[in-house]
Amino acid sequence: MNMQPLAPHESMELHEALNFKTLCLAKSKLMQGLVFDQELKALMQKDVILSTQQIAELQAIYARTPFQAPVPNSPTPIIH
Repeated sequence: MNMQPLAPHESMELHEALNFKTLCLAKSKLMQGLVFDQELKALMQKDVILSTQQIAELQAIYARTPFQAPVPNSPTPIIH
């Protein structure tokens, strides 16, 4: 499969989506310990499973997509 490079805004949106799904997953996992209603707990567990699958899909896209600009190993300090 020949993939075209992502535009800068697409790269940022993919990164933001991955961050958002990771935060949602963490919140659902943490909140399960505070919930006593079994239906709500089951719904939250379903969200954990789906979020895990979605994160894996986003990571697969992120890993195989050729970005247009190389990513530096460390940030360059601004000295001006």
